[in-house]
Amino acid sequence: MLQGFKDFIMKGNVVDLAVAVVMGGAFGAVVTSLVDKIIMPLISMLVGSPNFDQFLVFGQVQIGAFLTAVVNFLLIALAIYFVIVLPMNKMIERRNARLGITPEEAAADPNTILLTEIRDSLKGRIN
Repeated sequence: MLQGFKDFIMKGNVVDLAVAVVMGGAFGAVVTSLVDKIIMPLISMLVGSPNFDQFLVFGQVQIGAFLTAVVNFLLIALAIYFVIVLPMNKMIERRNARLGITPEEAAADPNTILLTEIRDSLKGRIN
């Protein structure tokens, strides 16, 4: 029983997932710090307040707090896109250009190709 558990834990997918979760948590702190310490103070200088918590409060209903959460989410998404996604895509494009890989070749996932072949084979049997 313990050997089966050890085999499960040592699979590449489980280890990769564990590393991704730990890295995601650490990176989350970096992105949160970027938004809270750099972007929000810049917004405060423009608008006058770093959040909308006291905006549109009706008794217990705090619409402003919800708006603050939405703005924070959008700012974090923008930060991730411009700090991670965009530079990573550019780096992949440069690597592929250096290696002479065309976009069609880069997009051709072996699993997708195999599934397409299976689908086409099954279509041929049905017709």
